[in-house]
Amino acid sequence: MEPQAEEFFHRLLHTPSPSGFEQPIQQVVREYAQGFADEVRTDVHGNVYAIRRAQGRSAGSVRVMLAGHCDQIGLMVQHIDTEGFLYVQPIGGWDMQILLGQCLTVWTRQGPISGVVARRAVHLLKPEEKNKVPDFPDIWLDIGARNRAEAEEWVRIGDPVTFALGWRPLRNDLLAGPGMDDKVGLWVCLEALRLLRDRPLHVDLYAVSTVAEEIGLRGATTAAYTVQPTVGIAVDVCHATDTPGNDRKTQGEIRCGGGPVVFRGPNINPRVFDRLEAAASRLELAIQVRGVPRATGTDANAIQISRHGVACGLIGIPNRYMHSPVEVVHRQDLVQAAQLLAEFCASLTPDLDWTP
Repeated sequence: MEPQAEEFFHRLLHTPSPSGFEQPIQQVVREYAQGFADEVRTDVHGNVYAIRRAQGRSAGSVRVMLAGHCDQIGLMVQHIDTEGFLYVQPIGGWDMQILLGQCLTVWTRQGPISGVVARRAVHLLKPEEKNKVPDFPDIWLDIGARNRAEAEEWVRIGDPVTFALGWRPLRNDLLAGPGMDDKVGLWVCLEALRLLRDRPLHVDLYAVSTVAEEIGLRGATTAAYTVQPTVGIAVDVCHATDTPGNDRKTQGEIRCGGGPVVFRGPNINPRVFDRLEAAASRLELAIQVRGVPRATGTDANAIQISRHGVACGLIGIPNRYMHSPVEVVHRQDLVQAAQLLAEFCASLTPDLDWTP
């Protein structure tokens, strides 16, 4: 990564963005994109659009949309009891067994507050409780408050909560931390736009930081309706299967560091797939191919069926331990995904036929 792109990546990973509370990270995106986009704007839903216009063409040019969602799974404060303990409910999909014992951050109007999520110590659990996965009403967030009055001096009902943010380097250029889903995809879309800053474009290119993906692809739905793209490509994480216990017969053989994943299936336009594959060949980039015989559950699903339909593609960043505080990705997969997207977009002309 070039220094400015790496700094942007670090800022993304240190900025909270639970679904519905993406304002802080979208401010980071806006500030960064100003340096290489022709236009940056935000809609009332919270999606941020960084736009490069086609050279020498009117506003009616063919439009291409790149989508990476900025939101991450989170929690929301639902109740404060008389002793000052916080009870939370999930934003997005959580694995309770991963949540127990974690350091969390409550993002309040006065600033971040650290806390720990816990239940009674194992010594105090009844035998029938030890082998039961607790539900959200069975756990609490301890911020150290003496009572409800003290907790309420800082915390309001509805405040968002995340894992303690940040990242750690692992060996062999692997990076671990919460929120890789999908801050890595957002980074790839913006990096592709940055890489194209000195290259001529024959289409209007929209790199969109979409909101609320984790609660139903909501931002991509409104963004695609707004942009009306001819071609749309989502960039999201996908399950790496290079760890113990994964069934590669059903999930494919996907490894961190093996290159970006290019998807095939009914959610994917075959001409988009072919051009992504050709772009990888021109750059001599290794890619991994993943087949999905259904709608993918990513922003690509919402984009594909917007208005009269969109020629859609999907690029995945291999990710170990998704929706955990230790999501693992490979730095080179991100860099190569951005290079692939930039090459794909630079090759497009308005007269291309995307009809399957």
